[in-house]
Amino acid sequence: MSLSLDKAFGILPASVKLQDRRSELLASNLANADTPNYKSRDYDFRGTLAAIEGRGKGLALVQTQSNHLPLPGQPDVNSVPDMLYRIPAQPALDGNTVDPQLERAAFAENAMHYQSTLEFLNRRVSGIRAALRRE
Repeated sequence: MSLSLDKAFGILPASVKLQDRRSELLASNLANADTPNYKSRDYDFRGTLAAIEGRGKGLALVQTQSNHLPLPGQPDVNSVPDMLYRIPAQPALDGNTVDPQLERAAFAENAMHYQSTLEFLNRRVSGIRAALRRE
């Protein structure tokens, strides 16, 4: 019986990578809260994760060689998600679209999800280790 770590961990490693990228993006937005003409950016985390997981697709094609080109609509875990601009609730006079309260709330929520995903991944690894030790 073979052990596939990709199947054992599921979507958790991809989720950790996406949440890490989102943390960097939200931190960049907060750091540029006073920069004139800075446009606040984010991406749809749930939509990107669902696309990576393959939900909503009838038939997924498999690349048999590493030099095959990816098909449109098939996101890669290592690729950068599509960045979207936030629409400000109240535009600033200097053209900056960063709302510090909204960005802090999004950053805190993302940090909480990141920690819980790491905890789920840690428990999954602990379970696999216990199974391998026959405890």
